[in-house]
Amino acid sequence: MSSDVSKVSRGAGGALRPVAIVTSLYLAAAMVGALVLGNQEFLLYIAVMLVMIAVILAVHRRVRLSGGVLWGLCLWGFLHMAGGLVSVPASWPTVEGSSVLYSWWIIPDRLKYDHVVHAFGFGLTTWLCWEGLRSFAPSVRPRLGPLSLCIAAGMGFGALNEVVEFAAVLLIPETNVGDYHNTGWDLVANLVGCLTAATLIRVRGVLPSH
Repeated sequence: MSSDVSKVSRGAGGALRPVAIVTSLYLAAAMVGALVLGNQEFLLYIAVMLVMIAVILAVHRRVRLSGGVLWGLCLWGFLHMAGGLVSVPASWPTVEGSSVLYSWWIIPDRLKYDHVVHAFGFGLTTWLCWEGLRSFAPSVRPRLGPLSLCIAAGMGFGALNEVVEFAAVLLIPETNVGDYHNTGWDLVANLVGCLTAATLIRVRGVLPSH
């Protein structure tokens, strides 16, 4: 058991440097893009991301997050930056008045890029919470109680994200945050992601190890 833990720790430590390099590169590009476009909303989000990165690094030092979670967080940040700064072709269906990836209807009036990013990100957050829980209680098993706690934590972080978006609405004259209806669907997407992550953790936990 101890050898398995050490292997995970070495793998996570090895992943941190390339994850940090990739994240730094796309954040620098996003900052330049936001400045060129005069996108105050995403300058705020970049600042929030820097705070989140500092928090995640602190958690990683204590928990030793897996390489999969670290790369997943890196991808989530990239999808978020691209969502607000990358324009889509005029022929793609989007929310009226906006032409960025976040407003793209992957399935018209049913599934938006924004929904996918929310589901992925807060599903990943649920998995991160599970790894944190396991670090403090290694004997815990992926059962209903612990997984419900991780789902609730993932949804809580999702709600915090909505608070940040509300702050953007109050502080910046024009944003692409959307209305109450949009916030509701964001929360639904968060829940889908959290439930999916918990299901995968449960399945992974009951499968026989090789």
